[in-house]
Amino acid sequence: MMSLRACATSLTTKTTPLIRTLSTTATSTTLDRTKSPENYTSVLDKFAQIRACAVLRTPTSEACPKAMTAAIDGGFQIVEFTLTTPDCLQHLSDFRTKYDGNVMVGCGTILTTEDAENAIDAGAEFIITPALFPDVVEWCAARNIVCVPGCQTPTELVTAYRAGAPLQKLFPGVTGGPGWVKAVSSALPFLSINPTSGVDLDNAGDYLRNGAASVGLVAPLFDPVAVANEDWEQIAANAAKVMANVKEAGPYVRK
Repeated sequence: MMSLRACATSLTTKTTPLIRTLSTTATSTTLDRTKSPENYTSVLDKFAQIRACAVLRTPTSEACPKAMTAAIDGGFQIVEFTLTTPDCLQHLSDFRTKYDGNVMVGCGTILTTEDAENAIDAGAEFIITPALFPDVVEWCAARNIVCVPGCQTPTELVTAYRAGAPLQKLFPGVTGGPGWVKAVSSALPFLSINPTSGVDLDNAGDYLRNGAASVGLVAPLFDPVAVANEDWEQIAANAAKVMANVKEAGPYVRK
């Protein structure tokens, strides 16, 4: 049986050729919604630099733009609108227009390639899925679109990587905490793990210092009580607190 070290070395050496092949294929066949290799790289560079994404789901359409604006005012430069939010794609499109070039906007809770198509058409710069859907990952990879699929086990994380996902979302991230991320990223160093759910205002930096490439902030950032009370100042304060912790960890060195 191949050792973990040999497995990691083998897969690591295949990372660059995999991405290059996908980029070349997408360009030569001019698939619909294809992004340039430069765009693909710029999205990953932004994740590596900022290392934290505001993940928003609100029960009403009206609360969505106000809550996300508060998170941006507090310092977030990567944001994710989830399809479980009413009028999600319209809000995503509005924010892409308003903040283009300053805030990177993505779409989450993508379940199918049709969902991905609609999100990209609305202006999404990256795609997030709650579970591992190989068809969605492969659809994105063929078009130079960064996809961050939800995974729960080391096997799923590696499967996502092999399917073409440059970042792998650990969901829920509460399982095992930062120590789990450290153990897995040490044994499988070619992975770039993005814990989401279980990451809070205080431990976000701990996840990053223990091997996470980036983190996603959901309820601890968008406190449901603050959203219900329209306390946007509290959400902005939450954002400022967590981003201060994230910045202490420094940028991520892409693999």
